[in-house]
Amino acid sequence: MSKDYYNILGVEKNASKDEIKKAFRKLAQKYHPDKPTGDEIKFKEINEAYTILSNDQKKAQYDQFGSGFSGGGGGQGQGFGGFDFSGFAQQAGGNIDLNDILGQMFGGRGGFGRRVKKGRDIAIDITIDFKDSIFGLEREISFTRDNSKDPEKMKITIPQGIDNGEMLRVSGKGEPISDGEPGDLYVRIHVTPHKNIFKEGQHLIMKLPIKISEALLGAKKEIETLDGKTTIKIPKGISHGELLRMKGQGVPYGGRSGDLLIQILLDVPQKFSSKAKKLIEELQNEGL
Repeated sequence: MSKDYYNILGVEKNASKDEIKKAFRKLAQKYHPDKPTGDEIKFKEINEAYTILSNDQKKAQYDQFGSGFSGGGGGQGQGFGGFDFSGFAQQAGGNIDLNDILGQMFGGRGGFGRRVKKGRDIAIDITIDFKDSIFGLEREISFTRDNSKDPEKMKITIPQGIDNGEMLRVSGKGEPISDGEPGDLYVRIHVTPHKNIFKEGQHLIMKLPIKISEALLGAKKEIETLDGKTTIKIPKGISHGELLRMKGQGVPYGGRSGDLLIQILLDVPQKFSSKAKKLIEELQNEGL
């Protein structure tokens, strides 16, 4: 029976080479026999699928004839579990490096099948302001490792637009270990909420209460953005919940920035004077 290599890797038939490679990496890491979730048969199967789909010629043959054509299985030079790795790179057009794909996941610097001992990872928590989470910053942190009483200090760069609860990894700053590599340092970011602005994707949302008269007649309002104070124009006849957009005043990303969206909230008074009541009644009589 013809095998569905696309289904095995969980990709569409029109998937790109990068998508196929990413799918293979993810599955290989999960089903490698040395892993707790390992499955040798499943691992052989996904490896076979990748061998075919990563090679343009083999892929074209497979798309036309299915998995029954010559060149999709094992052979001489079989490795662990009896599966053939000897022709892997050649079958894939000479562009695949097993150490690049598998060795990094399972064997470290020692290559496929060899494990490099690694020290324990450590984690710390830091708190930053909402503004700093949007624009990023360089921050000095201190941490303790190797049962030392003296903390180590270093500077890290917190990227623009980081979210509350995100983790940053600093490679090699965890616990050291003899005859192996040190673990990693993980920095968990806690963001202090802003009183009036919140993040939604690449945009910032600000709520702006205005008076009914300002909504009817229009007005100019001074607001406090993350970049400082500025004045905006409220158009007459604006509705409750309507959004005003300030382009480029949102979250920086990829050399650009999102927008600042100002949500208008009508501030309806609970109490007003008899004079104000009379004026409102007159407006009501005018159909307003």
